[in-house]
Amino acid sequence: MNIDPILRSVVAVRSSIPEDAFTAETLGTVREGSGVVIRDNGLVLTIGYLITEAEEVWLTTHDGRVVPAHALAYDQESGFGLVQALGALNAPAVDLGDAATAKPGDPVVLADGIGEFVEANIVARQEFAGYWEYLLDEAIFTAPAHPSWGGAALIGSDGKLLGIGSLRLQMSDGDEVADINMVVPIDLLPPILDDLLNRGQVNKPPRPWLGAFSAESNGGVVVMSVAEGGPAAQAGLRQGDIISEIRDEEVDGLADFYRKLWSSGPAGAEIPMRILRNGREAWLRIKSADRNSFLRKPQLQ
Repeated sequence: MNIDPILRSVVAVRSSIPEDAFTAETLGTVREGSGVVIRDNGLVLTIGYLITEAEEVWLTTHDGRVVPAHALAYDQESGFGLVQALGALNAPAVDLGDAATAKPGDPVVLADGIGEFVEANIVARQEFAGYWEYLLDEAIFTAPAHPSWGGAALIGSDGKLLGIGSLRLQMSDGDEVADINMVVPIDLLPPILDDLLNRGQVNKPPRPWLGAFSAESNGGVVVMSVAEGGPAAQAGLRQGDIISEIRDEEVDGLADFYRKLWSSGPAGAEIPMRILRNGREAWLRIKSADRNSFLRKPQLQ
C-alpha cells in the first residue's frame, strides 16, 4: 500500500477549551491530536475528547497550512467527534472501510496528522469498558503502538479507513508487556453520521449518566473518583466505594455495570445501587443525568 496519498488526508487537530469548562480539569484546556478527512467539503473525523467543549479548533494540513474549523458534534456512545474545516484543506476524502471484516493478524497502518505513521497488526477484537462510563462491544487493538494515537487514522491494506485512534494501553503476555493502541471501529459511524451532521447528536434519548470514574477489580466495580457536581457526587458516592448491585441485580464487572445502568431508562432515571463502603453495606439512589447537559455547546467561529 502506498501510504503517501492517504497521509495528505490526515490533519493535525488543535483545540482550546475554556478554563471553566466541565472537562477542563480532566482533559486539559489545550488538546492536540489528529483527524482524517472523510468528505471532500472538509469534514474531518476525529476522536471526540479532543474537541469536547472547544471554543476554538484549528487544523494543520500536510503542507503546513493552518485552517480554522468548527466542532460539529461529539457522540458520547461511539467516542467519535466531527469537525468542519472553515477553509480549503485541499485533501481528498478517505474512503470508509469495513471494520467488521478486520481480524487479528491483519496488517494496518496508524497515521497521525504530522506525517508520522506506524506499520502495525491487529492483535485483538474485543469488548472494551472505559472508566468514564464508556463501552465498545468490539474495539480494535493494534501493535506496535503509535506514540501520537489520539484521532489517528487506522488504514487497512486496501487504503480504506478502519477506525480512529483513541487510547494507548498495555497488554500482558506472560512476562512480556507490550504497548498497544485501542481504535474505535469505523462501522459505528455510518448509522449515526446523518444525525450528527443535521442535529449535532444522535436522534434518540440520551443514556443515563452518573459522573463516576470506575475500575474493575476481581469482577467488582470500584469507584476511583466522581465528577464534581455530577449526579454521583450529589448522591454521596465516594472514592473507594465498591458497587455490588444495581436495581437489585448483582454487578459482574464494569461492562455489566454499564449495561445495567443504561437499561434503566433514559437520562434522568433514578438508579438504586448497593455499595460496600469501609466493610459496610449501604444503598444509594442516584438521579442520573444527560452528560451533554454539563458540557458547553460548540460555538460557530
